[in-house]
Amino acid sequence: MLELNAVTLAYGPVMAVREASLHVRQGEIVTLIGANGAGKTTILRAVSRLLDPKSGAIMFEGRDLRGVAPDRVVRLGLAHCPEGRQVLARQSVRDNLELGAYIRADRAGIRQDLEMAFDLFPRLRERASQLAGTLSGGEQQMLAIARALMCRPKLLLLDEPSLGLAPIIAQEIFNIITNLNQQGVTILLVEQNAHMAMRTAHRAYVLEAGQIVAEGDARKLADDERVRQAYLG
Repeated sequence: MLELNAVTLAYGPVMAVREASLHVRQGEIVTLIGANGAGKTTILRAVSRLLDPKSGAIMFEGRDLRGVAPDRVVRLGLAHCPEGRQVLARQSVRDNLELGAYIRADRAGIRQDLEMAFDLFPRLRERASQLAGTLSGGEQQMLAIARALMCRPKLLLLDEPSLGLAPIIAQEIFNIITNLNQQGVTILLVEQNAHMAMRTAHRAYVLEAGQIVAEGDARKLADDERVRQAYLG
């Protein structure tokens, strides 16, 4: 579904990612782990076309994404749930969700998906009229994921979904991620909590200083001594 071939990314003169190659198959959860500043978020930004590669190719369902506008990427079936949630604080929960479906014109389908979002996240139904900025951190993360789902993505990019959450809430978010995958959503996951990410994902890539230094089956990689010492404690 997604393939990066020798992708190099930079912010001005600062090199962030060097010749990274990875792929995500339909139906998988693939995780990127690594220290802060390793380039994980930068890769997600490039996939969703918020950052242009200096070299290399990014292919989504066989289509080269170079030159494709970010809103067109969403229409192709790719949704990005960013780090820090970035909900619209002064809009209601319902408004946030409906804005997630901005590329769609099928009103009946949108209403149906809104109900599905509320079924998936019952707390959002309870707070449908509440301003998003007044939600707890966990509730805002649920809203951010539900909003991304409103465009019916084929591939969901999740950036640090457990960031700043209490462990019990983080586990709830990861249970939801597993549930979404079981319902057919393919997921590329960036997560600082390497333990949780490796338990949830099918495959994993390890980034160090902008380079992929290890890849493979997530559970097997979690047993690799070097990976355990560096990221799993």
